[in-house]
Amino acid sequence: MSSGNNSYGDIHRYEPPRESTAAAIAIVLLTLIEVAFVGMFSYGLATGWGFDEFGNMFLGALLAVIFVDLAFILLLYRKEFLPDVMIVKKRRRKWEDLYIKESDMEGTQFGGNAWENVKRAVYPYYKK
Repeated sequence: MSSGNNSYGDIHRYEPPRESTAAAIAIVLLTLIEVAFVGMFSYGLATGWGFDEFGNMFLGALLAVIFVDLAFILLLYRKEFLPDVMIVKKRRRKWEDLYIKESDMEGTQFGGNAWENVKRAVYPYYKK
């Protein structure tokens, strides 16, 4: 759904999430698998698998599987349960670094208006 308003900060496009039941079931199953792997990793740390050569590699592989499983959970959640929103933003030119004027692009005179320089240093997005 696209809106015709182009004011800065307005929502340009909003697509609601699908919220599929299959994705919710998959997230629950992946979470149960995640808990099982975390339990196995904790058990391995507590019993000293890390002191053995192959046990250390096994703990590293378990840790990798834990993070990959977590990545899939987050991917499914982002894809299925978060809306797709595009917000209109202001496009700035390269010289517009902190809302400076085009006349100040080459720099300003040292000690010109000291109070304005202090205000701009304290609050860089000060509106003119």
